[in-house]
Parts: sequence; structure tokens; C-alpha cells
Amino acid sequence: MTNTEARVAATGTGVRSRPRAVLPALCVTQITSWGVLYYAFPVLNPAITDTTGWPASLTTAGFSAALIVSAVVGIYVGRVLDRRGPRAVMTAGSVLGPLSLLIVAAAPNLVVFTAGWLLAGASMAATFYPPAFAALTRWWAPDHIRALTIVTLAGGLASTVFAPLTAILAEHYSWRATYALLAAILAALTIPTHARALRAPWPPAPDVSTHRPATGLDPTVRSRAFWMLAVTFTLSAFAMYAIVITLVPLLLERGYSTTQAAWALGLGGVGQVLGRTLYAALARHTGVLTRTATLVGLGGLTTAALALAPGPYGLLVVLSVLAGIVRGNLTLLQATAVTDRWGTSHYGRLSGLLVTPAHAAAALAPFAGAILAAPLGGYGPLFALLATISVAATLTVLWTGVTERPR
Repeated sequence: MTNTEARVAATGTGVRSRPRAVLPALCVTQITSWGVLYYAFPVLNPAITDTTGWPASLTTAGFSAALIVSAVVGIYVGRVLDRRGPRAVMTAGSVLGPLSLLIVAAAPNLVVFTAGWLLAGASMAATFYPPAFAALTRWWAPDHIRALTIVTLAGGLASTVFAPLTAILAEHYSWRATYALLAAILAALTIPTHARALRAPWPPAPDVSTHRPATGLDPTVRSRAFWMLAVTFTLSAFAMYAIVITLVPLLLERGYSTTQAAWALGLGGVGQVLGRTLYAALARHTGVLTRTATLVGLGGLTTAALALAPGPYGLLVVLSVLAGIVRGNLTLLQATAVTDRWGTSHYGRLSGLLVTPAHAAAALAPFAGAILAAPLGGYGPLFALLATISVAATLTVLWTGVTERPR
């Protein structure tokens, strides 16, 4: 028996459980979904507010509302994924995404604008990393870290591709036409890809270990480790996503152009890709607590550096790349947090419950950043506050360990 055959026999998964098309398909759809639904907004929002007269705090509130919807809907999506697999969920999300952006592009007022983003939130829940991670964790177990790394390497390029692309389109078209064009790209690349590539049979969930009761899910979600880990990810996510959305306003405040700011944001995506290539080695050589504390702490350091450095532009780009490296590792840290501590059983639901507060914090971060920047005296002091929040997140890591490792 070959090594591959032995591994298949040991894990109970056959060749059909790892369909070849899934990995490249999810790479393409993660780049496109994140790029269009997420990273285009911070580039276009200054143009939206300038041409419509809508306050930046309210347009950002619509975007934040989408992320809140994504967090809430993500719990239900996780349960469906555990039972039925990713094809129907991710294909439906691919249909909702372009439709929502067309509503945003045609919105005559803030009410319709916000309604479009609420629909986009449901699309995010069904197409962003969590459902892709659940699919790969089931199909690729126990070698899921490699598959997760590959997809997040590709996904890290979303800002690199779509932030500059959005800026280029916005130079030639209105923000409404730009969103309409991006919606067409999103539909063309994600709907057929999810519908065709995710058709493989959904493997049964691994048996729950014999040392756990049949209802072992509830003790897990009630444990101190689970909830303190949720606190850690919540604080870290608030700081991290506030940085992503407010990096463009920070650079505009410091006198740089929209295109320069978009490139700085986009090159941060290159940093994410680089960071994710390092995660597997980091996971092999560090314990889960050390790894978590180190990455969250480094997030605080890069944020503080962005707060303190007024320029030159090259230095700010380097700091954006370094922040991206940390952000890329944090994405994989969150994706593997459940399996590192509690195994792969109920991954979809446990992961959904764990990251829901973090998603809510990430959702509120853009709106909070827009609101807090003015009373704090600008985006530099805002970044200093975000760095302090990351330090607080680092302190909570001490209570996120478990007493026994999953089998």
C-alpha cells in the first residue's frame, strides 16, 4: 500500500473526498469575492461621499451593517455546511453578491444603499473564508492546514488585485459604474465556479472521540478556553479590520493621493500572502498559546508603527506590508484554532460560534473608526488606540489553552 493509500485508509476519506477542482476554484473565488465585496469599498467610499453628499459615517455604517449580517448569518451557514456541504451555500452567495452591488450602485438614497449592503452581508457569509475553510477542513482532513494555506495565499491577493483595479476604474468611471463593472466580474468568476467545482460528495464528519460524550459540543462552547479565545479574536479582529478600512483615509490625511493609498492597501495583500507561506513552519515550531500571543502582539506593534510614522510614502508601504504579513498569519491562526484545540468534529458549528463575536467586531470596526477619528484628532491617534486594543487582546491569550489535545 502506498503512503497516500495508507493515509486515505487511516482517515476514512477516499480520493473522491479531495476533488481536484475545489482548491483552484476556491482560490479564484476568494480573490474575487473579497476583492469586490470588501476591498473595493475603502477605495470608492471617498468618491461616494464626495458625489452624493452622504456623510462618510453613514456610508461606512451601511458597510458595517453588511459585516454584522455576515456574522449572524455565518452561524446558520456553518450548520448547513456541516450537514450538506458547501455547493448550494456558496453558489447562492455568489448570486446574491452581484445583485447586492447592483442595488448599491443604483441606490438613490442612503436607505437603498444600506439595503444593498445588508444583502451583500448574506453573500459574504456564504462566500468568504469561513465556508471555504469548512469545506477544506472536511475534504482535506487531516492535511487541512496545507489546503487552508493555499487558499488563503490566493485570498491574500484580493486587495493587491482589486484595490488598484478599483482605483483605475474609478479614474475613468463614476463610483456607480465602477461597482456595476465589479458586480459583473464577481458574477462571471464565482457563480459558475462554485456551481461546477463543488459538486463532489460531502464526506461524513469524523467520529467524535470516545473520551467525549455524544453531546460533547456543549461542554466545549461553555469552556473558559473557548470564550476567552473568542474574546482574543474579537479584540484582535476589531483592531485589524479597522486598520484595513481606515488605511486609505490615514494616507489621504497625510497628503497622499487615492491611487497611492490604494496601492499601499493592495501591497498589504502581498504581505498577507508572504505571511501565510510562513504559517505552517510557525505552527510546527511553536505551541498554540505562544503562536497566538506572538501574532496578536505583532499586530499591535505594526499598528503602533503606522500611528507614529508620518512618512515617507515608502516607509508607510513597508509598514502596510508588515501589517499584511501579520494579518495573513492571523487568518490561518483563526482558521485552525478549533482543530488545534478540539479536533475536526463539528468544525463548521464550533468555528461559526467562535468567530461570530470577531465578525461582529470586524463589522463595527469601520463604522467605529469613522466615528472615533474626529474626536480623537485624526487617524493617527485612532491607530494608536487600535494598537492598545491589540495589546489587550494579547493579554487574554493566557486563558485560551485546553487541558487535553484532540485525538
